[in-house]
Amino acid sequence: MLEDLKIKVYEANMELPRRGLVIFTWGNVSAIDRETGYVVIKPSGVDYNTLKPEDMVVLDLDGNKIEGTLNPSSDTPTHLELYKKYKEIGGITHTHSTEAVAWAQAGRDIPLYGTTHADYMFGDIPCTRNLTDEEINEAYEKNTGKVIIETFENRNINPLYVPAILCKNHGPFTFGEDAMESVHNAVILEEIAKMARYTENLHPNCMAAPINIKEKHFYRKHGENAYYGQ
Repeated sequence: MLEDLKIKVYEANMELPRRGLVIFTWGNVSAIDRETGYVVIKPSGVDYNTLKPEDMVVLDLDGNKIEGTLNPSSDTPTHLELYKKYKEIGGITHTHSTEAVAWAQAGRDIPLYGTTHADYMFGDIPCTRNLTDEEINEAYEKNTGKVIIETFENRNINPLYVPAILCKNHGPFTFGEDAMESVHNAVILEEIAKMARYTENLHPNCMAAPINIKEKHFYRKHGENAYYGQ
């Protein structure tokens, strides 16, 4: 079932260690087939050196296993909440990449300081609030998804215009129209996080880039009037 999607999700997962975003068994990538409503995700705790396409787990949006012999990623409920809320999302990546995690542990948004950031993200990359004791004890991973949604909704952010978020004291989730695009955005996020840290090291009181820079660089690559590339 969904053999082509399993291969795509497997290949997207394998990009994580290849790009230096994860070590050991950290991280996971998923994708959804909107026609069936089924989600394909990496199994929990399986080393990337032994991971195979057939290891991918297929679930419905209620978390019921449809196919697979292994347990799905422990972050699966987070992915499912996001797929249910945002129909435009087709792939999700979660990592514990160093630079992005540092901002998450600091509990800070990543400000838009320049054009590299603006090429990919239409504004600051938000950081969520902490989960409450009740939210952690009740359904930690599901409520992680809910607090991501809460942050996007409260700030009126389109997750394909800002396809990344930091979960406070945890780490990043990134999004895309498919699995590989979500991984691409995870790589971009890590570089943006690094650049922002360097910027603040050089100029602790640096101001964010002006709105005209943000709009020019984002819309030249996105939307109906985009003209970047072939």
